[in-house]
This record gives sequence, structure tokens and C-alpha cells, in this order.
Amino acid sequence: MPTRPYVIDRMISAKTIAARVEDLAREIQTAFAGTDKLIVVGLLRGSFVFIADLVRELDLPVEVDFLEASSYGNNMESSREVRILKDLRGEIAGRDVLVVEDIVDTGFTLNHVVNLLKTRNPRTLKTIALLDKPSRREIDIRADWIGFEIPDEFVVGYGIDFAQRNRNLPYIGKVRFTD
Repeated sequence: MPTRPYVIDRMISAKTIAARVEDLAREIQTAFAGTDKLIVVGLLRGSFVFIADLVRELDLPVEVDFLEASSYGNNMESSREVRILKDLRGEIAGRDVLVVEDIVDTGFTLNHVVNLLKTRNPRTLKTIALLDKPSRREIDIRADWIGFEIPDEFVVGYGIDFAQRNRNLPYIGKVRFTD
């Protein structure tokens, strides 16, 4: 539980997010046209709202699986040590895979996950991130699709949390401490 008092300033509205998810889904459908089944891999926990909205917009045969990786814990800064807490249930060898991330910050988590999944020989492996903070990047990686590029702010909402709070907000908000 956060020990410092804070408020949340709205950054990206629910309407703006919904419109961008529709656009991204169209682009993904084009990229994966003709696939027999797209395996959409959500990185838990922050991507669960984004992945739910995204797959509902896809007019493709889709399988959903999840992988949980952590480099934050309850902290506001990445530890840069990525741990896999939950692995995929299904096989991805020879399959088309789309990794769904909530936010690319330092790049450590996405880089680790991409390298791990490449060892499992998918036919194709693409990535999408709802949010991107390029100013924070420490690893040279960029998602194939990005919802929104944002400044170096600590954000919550639309599945993204601060110490397991605020995931349920329908918008993206910036955390501002009041003390």
C-alpha cells in the first residue's frame, strides 16, 4: 500500500484509448491476415485490460495465453532484474505470436520476454505496447506497435497499478504526490 498521499491527474481518456485500440487492431489484422491462429500473449498483470479490449477488436482466429514477468514489485522504479512468475501454458513453436505489454519503460522486461520466446521458435513474433516511455529506455528495444508515447511520468489505470491499486481506472492517469 502506498505510504505517501497522492492524486491522479488524467492523461489519456477512456475514449481516446478505445479509438486507438480499434486502430491498432486494424493494423494487426492486416499484419496477420491469413494466419490460422494468432497466439496473443499478455504480460501480466498490467496488460489484462488492454489485451481484453484488443482481442475483442480482432477479426482473426485468436488464442490467448499469459506470461507474468516482474521487474517492479511494489516499487516505482524497475529493479532491472526480470523474473518470470508464470509461464505460458501452450506451445508457440511454428505459430504466430503477438506479445501484449502495458508499458515499455527501461525495456528490460520486453527484451527478456522477447528473447525467451524466440528460443521457443515461433513462426513470427511481434510486440505491442499500450504505452511507451522512450526517454527511459536502457535497452535498445521498441514494440512493433505502440498505443501512445508518453513522457517520463509514473502512470496508473487501464490495468496499470501503483502497489496493486488503480488498475480499475478506465483512463491513464499520472500519479502526483501531494506531500
